[in-house]
Amino acid sequence: MSKFSAVARLRLAFLASATLLWPAAQAQAADVGAEEVAEAAPEIIVTGARPIAESEAAALEVQKNSDSLVSVAASDSVGRLPDQNIAQATGRLPGVAVERDQGQARYISLRGAPNYWTTLSFDGINIVSPEGRDARFDSVPSAIAGKIIVSKAVTPEMPGETVSGNVNVITRSAFDYSGLHFAGKLGAGFAELGSQKDYEASAIISDRFQLGGGEIGVLLSGSYYQRGMITDNFEHDWERVSQDQRPGNDTRFWAQETENKLYRLTRRNWSASGRIDWKPDADNTISLRSVYTIFTDDEARDNYRFDLDDRQSDQVANTAACTIAANSTPANTGYADVCIGNTPLAGTIYGIDIRQRSTLRAFRQSIFTNTLEGTHTIGDSWKLNWLGNYTESQDDRSVIGEANWDSPSTRTLRPTVSYDFTDPNRARLLLFTTLQLSSPTRYQAGTPVTAIDSFTKPLSQLTILDAVDTTKAYTGKLSLAHEGSMLGGEATIKLGFQFDQRTKVVDESQILLNTAGQFTAIGIPTDYNQFSLDQAFLGKIPMGYTFRYFDTDKMRQYSDSAQANFTFTPNTANIYDVREQVYAGYVMGTVKYGWGSILGGVRVEHVKNRGIATATVGTATGLVTAESDQTLAFPSLHVNVNVDDTKKLRLSFNSGAARADYDQMRPNVVVNDTNQTISGGNPGVKPERAYGVDAYFEWYVRPQGYLMAGVFYKKVEDVLYRQTRTFGSSALDSNGIDRSGYAYSGITNGGSGRIFGFEVAAQLQLEPWTESLGLPDWMGGFGISANATVNESEVTKPALGAIPARKVRLPGTSDLVYNVGAYYEKYGLSLRLQYQRRSTWLDGIADDLTDGGDTYWAADDELDFSARYAITKNFEIYFDATNLLNKPGRRYSEPGNLLTATGAPTPFTNNQTIEWERFGRRYSGGIRVNF
Repeated sequence: MSKFSAVARLRLAFLASATLLWPAAQAQAADVGAEEVAEAAPEIIVTGARPIAESEAAALEVQKNSDSLVSVAASDSVGRLPDQNIAQATGRLPGVAVERDQGQARYISLRGAPNYWTTLSFDGINIVSPEGRDARFDSVPSAIAGKIIVSKAVTPEMPGETVSGNVNVITRSAFDYSGLHFAGKLGAGFAELGSQKDYEASAIISDRFQLGGGEIGVLLSGSYYQRGMITDNFEHDWERVSQDQRPGNDTRFWAQETENKLYRLTRRNWSASGRIDWKPDADNTISLRSVYTIFTDDEARDNYRFDLDDRQSDQVANTAACTIAANSTPANTGYADVCIGNTPLAGTIYGIDIRQRSTLRAFRQSIFTNTLEGTHTIGDSWKLNWLGNYTESQDDRSVIGEANWDSPSTRTLRPTVSYDFTDPNRARLLLFTTLQLSSPTRYQAGTPVTAIDSFTKPLSQLTILDAVDTTKAYTGKLSLAHEGSMLGGEATIKLGFQFDQRTKVVDESQILLNTAGQFTAIGIPTDYNQFSLDQAFLGKIPMGYTFRYFDTDKMRQYSDSAQANFTFTPNTANIYDVREQVYAGYVMGTVKYGWGSILGGVRVEHVKNRGIATATVGTATGLVTAESDQTLAFPSLHVNVNVDDTKKLRLSFNSGAARADYDQMRPNVVVNDTNQTISGGNPGVKPERAYGVDAYFEWYVRPQGYLMAGVFYKKVEDVLYRQTRTFGSSALDSNGIDRSGYAYSGITNGGSGRIFGFEVAAQLQLEPWTESLGLPDWMGGFGISANATVNESEVTKPALGAIPARKVRLPGTSDLVYNVGAYYEKYGLSLRLQYQRRSTWLDGIADDLTDGGDTYWAADDELDFSARYAITKNFEIYFDATNLLNKPGRRYSEPGNLLTATGAPTPFTNNQTIEWERFGRRYSGGIRVNF
């Protein structure tokens, strides 16, 4: 499988960079930023005497000299807190919110906007994420970054798909240091939950050499981070039950399934990078850069699912009111039966199916990006910049093996379940045997059962999946800039052309075994107890039952046997080839005056899409090719006013367009006549257009500090969202089958809307004022940093079926995001405490009255602590503590929002938990060296 080639490539990259044996590091010097910003900023050296204050000062200097709105994390800021990936490091900047997976920061949202509005760049080149347009920042370790520049106001140089902003990871250069430089970091730690281990190491080494009349700089770096994890989890899947017709049913949603997903995880981030910069003279620079990062997720998941609606059809629909009386011997299972005393949040269900899954996954996500770039000064006023880039991203979604174990159809061999979901942070389940009474046939709870694996659950299926998504991207860029006088100021006019081609190929096949003969052929036991371990539960969540973890070694053994005896079958419905070509040209001008600067211009992009996929209609399949093209213009204007030497007013207008993801544009169509459903991509979907204005005031307090306040507004058109609706077309009718009434699901465009808000930020140190305030010298070590963003978003979701048009939030937006940090550094000691909060945000929009309502993620709170002590100027020890509040991640539904649209009463609060997870506190420590 492709996963082995990725590992081999990483090994080669490490050998080439010769960094395997070095322990690791974060540089303590400010790096060269984006081209224009770097030219404007004077050199700032972070000595390490006051690393937090010095790195913040370096970052503020870059921000101040920028001609557009940016926020910056300088190299040492990236390393001061336990930031193992770019998402976590960037999440501390103003207006930045993160979305987490298994407690680990993964996606970035700027100023409350959806995460796919944010693009990821390495040294100014947009990088295609292994997943697609939803840039995953957890696959990029923070160790490769010299500086992170977050641009919130889009300029013509940036691709049009940059809507809310861009996160630009500036890699280190040997020219950031005066000569030979080495820095390293080596540490270890553990997680409270399950006593899992952490390991981290990174290193950077660089030097500069004279070459003829010029100079060459060589830098090599590598990093490794391993994180063991245990997760506490429960989940519910809510539905409206058609048989529940008793009075009050319009506000009742029942849990059709409740489950525990019990994870044993090992996640790793590896990276290797190399960079050669050649300056033959003062007017020419050529740079060759290569970065390889890989994120691995080895996951063993024990999934116990209780199929509460397994015998839903036993319930008879009746609209008459009934006398509610407890009945411990009902004729049905009791599901959705209010007459026997059951409610959506508490009750008993008799003889239900356990649908258990044992899953062993080996996810691999990698980015391999290579850039050759040249910058040349021609005469006194011209500058030429060119670059070529090749990036390959891989998303290996393979499953080593997934075994399904299901209860038999005999009701008395199944459990009776007493459930209590009244506490949104707890799922209480009690298990009993099931007794059958006769004359008439009724069911009753028998003796309590603690060990769930004492119930019979024969093996029903074994699946092995080989699935690799590969995206190959080519970028060529050429820009010519001229400096001179224009409109009474010092002007720079820049013309540029850029070509991007991105091709995503998805290859997926599987082995599916589901007969007794197939199981016998590979020797796999059909009794779960022979497939499992006698090991205590590693988590802490009270589940109401005990279980046995599946044996990962046996899963690998029988997976290997299955592959030796059976062949993979392509999953044609999930195989596609999508290519995107973007021809872009831009013109922009920057005019600098004594009072400030003006930056304006326009970018024009011609986008050509081609998709090839297999369409399935009934029993017929065939290749389908779909093509489309579109030309869009993106104007922008930025005005920066120097109120005085320390204060700036920034005004801007910008525009962008978020295009649908590659899998959403594929031309696959899959028609299932049994379920009367149609699903697939939508090659004709339009991009989501956005137009925004910003107004910000910045005060760079002397001698050191920062205060900022700003407002922003974006108008959104043709909003992208997934929709389930009636197909409403005869285009797929065949063989006398009318498919116009089938349920269709896919990406589509909706109505328009807007998002607006304001943000504030402050960074202050006490050091400059201790003498004037008469304070003792030791108090000068105190400092604070704080920022907050308040948002309000609204888009119109068009009418669909029985649901009229209604107003909803933009998915992924939070009303409030803020960070508060306090630190002390003096006499070699550095302490920092950082708190982050992100309020509730919309996750998904309901399309049907039978849905459980719109879904949300509850507020996210994170508290981290960092301590450093410099024993010498070259040697430091550190301690980090993360997730100190240990708050759970919780997703829930609010059917009240959906019911309001139809005029029904809405007594609901947000107590319909869909997903609940807790990950535990983590602690680590180690050493850092810097020479």
